[in-house]
Amino acid sequence: MDPSYEPSLTNPTIRPLGFSFHPRHHNSNDAAGLLIGDSKVIVMLFPESTFKSFTKNDIADTKQGTEVLLSIDTESKEEVDQMLEKAVQAGGTIYGEPHDQGWTYGAGFIDLDGHRWKMPKA
Repeated sequence: MDPSYEPSLTNPTIRPLGFSFHPRHHNSNDAAGLLIGDSKVIVMLFPESTFKSFTKNDIADTKQGTEVLLSIDTESKEEVDQMLEKAVQAGGTIYGEPHDQGWTYGAGFIDLDGHRWKMPKA
């Protein structure tokens, strides 16, 4: 991974999906907290240097492997398709085309920082 690389804390791929940002990190250069859903689950995003200081470990090269799979339950096939379309329009890449397995429907995309997001219908 390019050592000068720092992921955007306001990654434009995920902003259109409707997440809000936790106000505690509003003006921070070291963290961004994405509030997901009504339960206010927080997904934290950090620049590589900050994350590395927490983990005391090398950072995964997301072009070579997967560091995390974030899964966001949706209510319908339409919501899956809409979220995927918004992610792609914002620069994301589809890694899992929409598919119906009978008991579930889902799709997945990769954001501009290389994180993988899965959207199954709950």
